[in-house]
Amino acid sequence: MLDMHFIRENSEAVKKGCRAKNTQTDIDHLLVLDEEKRSLLVQVEEKKHERNSASKEIGVLKREGKDAGDILDKMKKLSDEIKEADEIVVSRGKEIYEIMIRIPNLPHESTPVGKDASFNKEIMSWGEKRTFDFKPKPHDEIGENLDILDIKRASKITGSGYALFKGAGALLERALINLMIDVHVEDHGFKEIAPPFIVNRKSMFGTGQIPKMEEDMYDLEDKKFFLIPTAEVPVTNIHRDEILQEDKLPVRYVAYTPCFRREAGSYGKDTSGITRVHQFDKVELVKFVKPEDSYKEHEELLKCSEKILKILKLPYRVLLLASGDISFAAAKCYDIEVWSPGLDRYLEVSSCSNFEDFQARRANIRFKRKSKNKTEFVHTLNSSGVALPRTFIAILENYQNEDGSVTIPDALIPYMRGMKRIEK
Repeated sequence: MLDMHFIRENSEAVKKGCRAKNTQTDIDHLLVLDEEKRSLLVQVEEKKHERNSASKEIGVLKREGKDAGDILDKMKKLSDEIKEADEIVVSRGKEIYEIMIRIPNLPHESTPVGKDASFNKEIMSWGEKRTFDFKPKPHDEIGENLDILDIKRASKITGSGYALFKGAGALLERALINLMIDVHVEDHGFKEIAPPFIVNRKSMFGTGQIPKMEEDMYDLEDKKFFLIPTAEVPVTNIHRDEILQEDKLPVRYVAYTPCFRREAGSYGKDTSGITRVHQFDKVELVKFVKPEDSYKEHEELLKCSEKILKILKLPYRVLLLASGDISFAAAKCYDIEVWSPGLDRYLEVSSCSNFEDFQARRANIRFKRKSKNKTEFVHTLNSSGVALPRTFIAILENYQNEDGSVTIPDALIPYMRGMKRIEK
């Protein structure tokens, strides 16, 4: 959430940022409402001062035995005017709030300006794409032939957009989660968190999922609670309405959770196998940092997510997202995309975002700066470290053999009960 004083002093920059994020927001109307509210507040204070003076005058007149009728009438009129002005102030405040919660975070100066994903910039790639002696199969065909992935029965159980992992497939899914958690805890110093998978409305607001993306969320009890779309929501809200100690920053958390998304508006996109599903597993990284360390920590966070794909020896690339393709709350975002030879394209497995103080303002997360003896908003960051099932897809397709079997990446063998190959 942006600060109203900042909007007031930088209205043109805010308008430009909204346009860059393809957001239609009437900033001029917001400024008119703000000016009206502030003017009314000044008038209210003046009338309250006038009323207080009249009250004192009445006391003097009564002590002197004089008629205070005219002053009493004046006081009543002032009280009515104050009440009316207060009601308008409250009304304007609500209008201002409803506009402000829909203003997106402004893109960082290093974020490319562009209306959609076609303006994203590839900044690096890693690994050699495997050359096959045979035509590589897509993951759904591989998984069904090995009886480790069953999309038809998942559809029977729930509906389209769900996956059923079986046998070695379920073990592979769990192995990936355990590997990621261990790497991020042991190598990167993150603290493991096991959060609730259901959050309240205030938590969803704090991280910026609502009201902007509410249609994508699974709600419960008439939108009072929500199934989490990502561990970012419960983990970031751990410190909602708290003041952190400066010497404890940065705070680094890692969490595994299932994620639930309606994917509203994505009909017909990524329909192959399990490339786009409504429920999926993900290991998430969340950081709370000092503002001056924000972008250094962002680059380090990207490296943490990249390391998982390097360990698994999966070719990938990193994209710097354009302003029209980053999320509502992000100022800057990298996407990591893993190579899928069966589908012959890259698949996103991680978004690494810096929200600056946008989420912290919404969730009221601050820290006490000792040198100035005052509180400031922290900066929050998060990254998938990394998401499944697209990593699952990449392993099946990159490690497939001509006989239909799949070789287990070396790093996963200890988590696969020593299994080195998945065979029919």
